[in-house]
Amino acid sequence: MAMENLYKEVMEINMMEDNDNKEAAAKAFFEKLNFMELPEYFNWAEEIFEGLHVKERGDHTALVWTDIATKEEASFTYSQFAARGNQCLNALRGAGIEKGDNMYMMNPIVPETWFSHYACVKGGLVNVPTATSMTMRELQFRFEAYAPDCIVCAEEFTELMDEALKETGTAPKIKIVLGAKEGWVSYTELEKQAETAEAAKTKSDDVIFCFFTSGTTGLPKRVGHTAGSYPIGHLSTSVLTGIQPTDIHHNLSAPGWAKWAWSSFFGPLNVGATVAGFNFTVLDGKQYLEAIEKHKVSIFCAPPTAWRMFINMDMSKYDLSSLRQSIGAGEPLNPEVITQWKEATGTEIRDFYGQTESTAMIGNPPWMKGKMKSGSFGYPSFMYDVALVDDEGKEITVPDEPGHIVVKLDKWRAIGLFTEYIGSPEKMASVFVDNYYYTGDRASIDTDGYWWFVGRADDVIKSSDFRVGPFEVESALVEHPSVGEAAVIGSPDPKRHQLVKAYVILNAGFEPSRELALEIFQHTINILAKFKIPRIIEFVTEVPKTISGKIRRIELRENEVARKEKGEGPASEEYFYWDFPELSSKKK
Repeated sequence: MAMENLYKEVMEINMMEDNDNKEAAAKAFFEKLNFMELPEYFNWAEEIFEGLHVKERGDHTALVWTDIATKEEASFTYSQFAARGNQCLNALRGAGIEKGDNMYMMNPIVPETWFSHYACVKGGLVNVPTATSMTMRELQFRFEAYAPDCIVCAEEFTELMDEALKETGTAPKIKIVLGAKEGWVSYTELEKQAETAEAAKTKSDDVIFCFFTSGTTGLPKRVGHTAGSYPIGHLSTSVLTGIQPTDIHHNLSAPGWAKWAWSSFFGPLNVGATVAGFNFTVLDGKQYLEAIEKHKVSIFCAPPTAWRMFINMDMSKYDLSSLRQSIGAGEPLNPEVITQWKEATGTEIRDFYGQTESTAMIGNPPWMKGKMKSGSFGYPSFMYDVALVDDEGKEITVPDEPGHIVVKLDKWRAIGLFTEYIGSPEKMASVFVDNYYYTGDRASIDTDGYWWFVGRADDVIKSSDFRVGPFEVESALVEHPSVGEAAVIGSPDPKRHQLVKAYVILNAGFEPSRELALEIFQHTINILAKFKIPRIIEFVTEVPKTISGKIRRIELRENEVARKEKGEGPASEEYFYWDFPELSSKKK
C-alpha cells in the first residue's frame, strides 16, 4: 500500500460525521496499521507533505502565525511552507551537513521553527529541539552527551550558545541565527537558496528526533524517535484529536519539547490542516484569547496552567464561537476546570495522555462526545495495546485498583513508541521488562473501562500501608474557591514514611491564614478518603514547573527532604492537621 493512502484514510475518518461509524472505522484502520509491515524507506516530507498535500492542496494555508504582543503576522501555503523548508535544507547541505547529522534548535514560536523541522525530516537530520529556558549547565549537559553538528538559534540566545560551545570544546559546522550575530549565518541568507531539494533516502527506522526529556523525575534522557515512529505514529494523535483538513488547529506549547512536534507539527500537517502559531514571552490571557478569536481557531490544545488562567477571566468578552474542539494535555485537568470551560465555550476539554516516548496513547477521541466522564483521560488509542500491572508485573483486572501503565509488546509493537534511550542501555533495560514498556505513570480503570490518572510512579506517596496519588488530592484542593493551584508531595515522616503535603497557591482576593487552612482541611475531609487528606498545607506564591506547565514534584520533594535533614522548622505559612483541635481527628 502506498503510504499516502494511509494518510488519506485518516483524513476520511476524521471527516465522518457519525461518531459510531467513525469509531468503527478508526478501530479497523489501526488493526490494519498495527500489523502492517512498514516500507524499508520512508520520507514523510517527500511522500506526504509534498507528494500528497502540496500536490493536492498547495494553495491551502499550512501555517498562520502571529506575535500576540507586537501583532506581527505571517501566512504560508503548503507550497510556500515546503519551499522555505527546502531552502533551509539546501543551506545546511552547503555547509557540509549530511543525513544522520544533528541540528539543535533554540527558537521561540516563529515560522522558521516549522521550516527547520521540515528540513530535518526531509534531509534525514536528527532534530534536537531545545527549550529557550535552557541554562548554561543544561546546555553543557546536552552538548557533552550529544555534540551539535549545526544550530539554528534566535539572536537573544546566541551568547549563551557560544559560551556553552566554548566550555565543551564543540564546533558545529554551521550556526544559523534568527537575526544578526558575528560568527553566525543570518537566517535571511537562506532565502537565496533554491526552493526545491532532493529528499534524503531515510529508512523507516532511522532516528530523526532526539528529545531530551523535561527531567520531572531525574536527569534528562535522550529519547530517539524515527522516520516512522513520529510521522506515522502520530496518525494516532491525528485521529484522537480529530483534526480535519478544514480545521485551524492551535497548540499552546513551546518548540523545545515533544508536545510541540506532536500538536503543532505532525498532528495537523498529517491531514492537511492549518496550524496557527502564536508567539509570546509571558502568557497574557487577554492577548491570547484575542488571537484565538481573530484567527478563528477551531481546535485549541493547551496545558493545565493555561486552562486555569482562562477560566478565571471574563470569558464573555471573547467570541470563541469558531471553537469546534478543546483539548487538554500535559497533566490531567480537574473536573472543575472542564466544567467551567464548557459553560463558557460550549466545548468539552478532551483530556489526552502520552509521553515524549510515545504519540497520543490514551485519550477522549471525538466519538466520546457526550460520553466523557469529567476528570477521566479516556480510553487507549487503537494504536497501543495498553494495560495496568501491579508491582509484581501481573495485569490488574480489578476495577479502580491503581497500577503501572504499560504498553504490551507481545502482540505488536506500537508504531508510535520510541526506538531507544540513546546511549542508555541500562535505562532501556529498566523500562522494557517482560514484553512490557513501563511508562513510569500510574492509573486506574473504573467499572466502565474509563482510565483515571494517578500520577508519576515516582510521585506516588507512600503513607503507612497506603499509596496516595497526588493528582486526586490536588483535584480536591482546587475545588475550594480560594485555591488557584495545588501541588502535592510526600513529606518525610519517621512514623508513616511520608505524610501528604500540599503546596497551595491562592486565588486573587485570598490571603494565607490559620482560618483559611482550617477551612481547606475541612473541605478535603468531605471529599477524600481519610488516608488521602493532606496533613500539611503550605501556602506559596508559585511552584516549580517545566516550560510545558508540568509541576516538578521532584524538585519540591528534594527541597522538602533537604529542609528536614537540616532540621529546619516550619515555613512561615505552613499549617499542620494535628494542630487543629476543631478537626474531627487529630491523628497523624
